[in-house]
Amino acid sequence: MDALLSNFASPVVLAFALGIIARLVRSDLELPRPIYQGLSIYLLLAIGLKGGVALSQTPLSQFALPGLATLGLGILTPLTSYAILRYLGKIDRVNASAIAAHYGSVSAVTFIAAISYLNALGQTAEGFMPTLVAILEVPGIIVALLIPYRSNKGKGSIKKALHEVLTGSSIVLLVGGVVIGAIAGEAQFESVSPFFVAGFQGALVLFLLELGMTTAKRLGDLKKVGPFLIVFGIAVPIIHGVLATWIGLQVGLSVAGASVLAAMVSSGSYIAAPAAVRIALPQANPTYYLTASLGITFPFNITLGIPLYVEVATRFAAWM
Repeated sequence: MDALLSNFASPVVLAFALGIIARLVRSDLELPRPIYQGLSIYLLLAIGLKGGVALSQTPLSQFALPGLATLGLGILTPLTSYAILRYLGKIDRVNASAIAAHYGSVSAVTFIAAISYLNALGQTAEGFMPTLVAILEVPGIIVALLIPYRSNKGKGSIKKALHEVLTGSSIVLLVGGVVIGAIAGEAQFESVSPFFVAGFQGALVLFLLELGMTTAKRLGDLKKVGPFLIVFGIAVPIIHGVLATWIGLQVGLSVAGASVLAAMVSSGSYIAAPAAVRIALPQANPTYYLTASLGITFPFNITLGIPLYVEVATRFAAWM
């Protein structure tokens, strides 16, 4: 309970809430788009650089199992999401695939929020976690988007969609940052560390303020998606998160690392996946997949999900 209250009192969560309130009361508050884009670049590159530096000091034997486990989860989660949407929710094949693509991928902001939350608790996840974000981002989208094409239901270009994902800014910045950090190493990173480390939390607060306003725009769509998708957007991430927590501990991650992995696996992408879906499945309804990932799952994870996964990981570790 104390951890949960601590999360609600954090500047990151409060800034997100302020963004929602500002939009609901129709304030003229608005973050200029160039600033929002600049913050996105800064945050993604920063976590990539820090992850690369940590990876340069990590033996391959320590990273191999978590990397393989993350890849496996990236393949499993879109399949389970699709099955639930298709056979329990009775959602058509194309829209079920589009939604599953979002839940097979990862929200980099949820990852950043999880790292921030654990740091506030005095816990530090393994340094190679940003590399796992890059591993998780792509496979789920590929698996989910291929489902309609098996029955010739897709009318877009899967090739263009994959190109969009692999060359998208989030992947380029994360992977590029990891490579730069790994090559530079800790000694060379020291020269830019004050900029990319000291200013990180402040940039995250501004970014979450903007995301709060963006999320509030989708709240009106909740009545359109129906009760099943609302339940799906909370229950399925919890299932995926608990599974990822257990697997993370099994492959040698710390409690903090398993908690972050759970936050990653339980999240829904709203940057890379929407771009890919628009190209590969243009007939899919954006109200479904955007409202589910951004309007339901993201707020849940930021406020309640991350503390839940930390508690689950702590209990699992005590039993093992």
